[in-house]
Formats: sequence, structure tokens, C-alpha cells
Amino acid sequence: MLKNLIKIMKNIFRIIITLAGCLALFACNRGNIQTKAEQNGWRLGIQSYTFHLFPLTDALDKTQELGIKYIEVFPGHKLGGKWGDKVFGFDLDDQSRKEIKELARSKGIKIIGTGVFVTDNSDDWEKMFQFAKAMDMEFITCEPALEDWDLVESLSKKYSIKVSVHNHPQPSAYWRPELLLAQIENRSQRIGSCSDVGHWRREGLDQIECLKKLDGRIISLHFKDIAAKQEGVFEQHDVIWGTGILNVKGMLEELKRQNFKGVFSIEYEYNWENSVPDIKKCIEYYNQVTNELL
Repeated sequence: MLKNLIKIMKNIFRIIITLAGCLALFACNRGNIQTKAEQNGWRLGIQSYTFHLFPLTDALDKTQELGIKYIEVFPGHKLGGKWGDKVFGFDLDDQSRKEIKELARSKGIKIIGTGVFVTDNSDDWEKMFQFAKAMDMEFITCEPALEDWDLVESLSKKYSIKVSVHNHPQPSAYWRPELLLAQIENRSQRIGSCSDVGHWRREGLDQIECLKKLDGRIISLHFKDIAAKQEGVFEQHDVIWGTGILNVKGMLEELKRQNFKGVFSIEYEYNWENSVPDIKKCIEYYNQVTNELL
């Protein structure tokens, strides 16, 4: 009887081990389930400026809460936590770099890029590329001085880091797609646009036509929807995707036509102190549209 009891206990133990393994495998696979957008090579990220009122440690928590796997960190974002007033950028010491990268990784987040980087000192460029390489970034979002283009292109090749050129409003040298194309059309395919669709529209440009002009040269986007112009209101602020004037579905359709593969950085510049609920609705709309579109 004792032998039978031992045999039964062994069988129960085997069953428990098997079930534990199955549950672990399920949890792992569940974490790796890709959306239709991800299967198409579209990655949704956060531009950390969205949470610039908070330290980067909090921004990572909010990004994790949103279920987002990528973050583009703006230079100068205060780290917070054990790092206090240290800021994100090429002056950050090696130990802090490793720790911040590991903190992001522990939350299932990759620091995929940094920007918008602007400098009048040509010597800063190599420091920034070295930093991006050390942080395993894919691209630098920037607005290079016109005289620095040969240097920037050579460093992009040297460090295998993409250059994603942003379009701030006038007097930026890149506020219209034609101005960017004039600088990069004969340069490496590692160099392209960080298309801020909101800035284009605020400057009176048609955002979908701008995307068309940059066909094949879009690396990433600062993606958003904005409010219509209102009399007496200066700023066309960000709104939940699908509720504004940017025709989010139309932009996604155009990017599908282009066979775009890259990063949509959510840069939500409204309701600064509590934007997470709005961003969740943006993500819901994005998933709804991409599930139908792709």
C-alpha cells in the first residue's frame, strides 16, 4: 500500500511539474503575441516628452502601463529615482547608462532612439552617435545644421545608427519635406524623416501629401491627431486619435501603400499631468484601424 501511495504521489508531482511548465510557456507566448501592426513591421512607441513633467523612471512606468514596448527619450529628460537630477544624454556616465538600459529592459521596454537632438557644435555629433550605440539605439531623431551633413552621414555609417530628421515649424531648416529631400536625396538610405504630422498641418501643409513626398525615406514618425483651428486659440493641441483633423486612418493607409516599416512614436502634448487615459484611447483606435487595414 505504501508503494502505491508513493507511486501516486510521484504521478501527482509529475502532473504539477507539467502544468507549471505549460503555464510558464503560455505566459511567455502571451508576452510575445504580436499585433497585426507589429507583424507588418509597425512598432508603436512613446516619445518621452509626452511625460516630460515626470522623471524618466516614471515615464518608463507609464509606458509599461500602456503596454508599449519602445520609447524614444528626449535629450535632457531628468532620470529621477536613484539617479536624481542626472539627465539622459551623451554626458551620462557609463554605469548610469547601463542601469537605465537595464531598468527599461526589466519593464519590457527598449530605448529605441533619442531626440530631438539639435546642436551648433559639430563635435557633439560623435558623442551622440557613441551614446546611441552604447544604448543599443536604432536611430537618432535630430535636425542637423546644414554644414554638418557630411559629418552626420559618415557617423551614421560608422556606428550603424539611422538618422531620422524631424520637422519643427519655421524657422526650422526642415519644416517642409522638400527642404529635407534637398539635403538627403543623394545620401545613404540610413538617413530619412522623422515625420511630425502635427507640425506639418499646423504650418498649413497637408500631412498626407507630405508623407507621399517622403515615400521611401520615412524612418519614424511623431504620430498624433490635432484639434481644428479655433478663433482666439493659438495652439491646435493634440486630441485622441480619430477625433481630430489629421485623418489618422488616411495616414495609416498611405504608410501601408508605401510598405513603411518603422516606429510610430506617440507624442501626446496635451493633458500633460494625466495623459495616460487619452493615450490608451489613441492606442485602441490605432489597433482597431490597423486590424482592419493590415
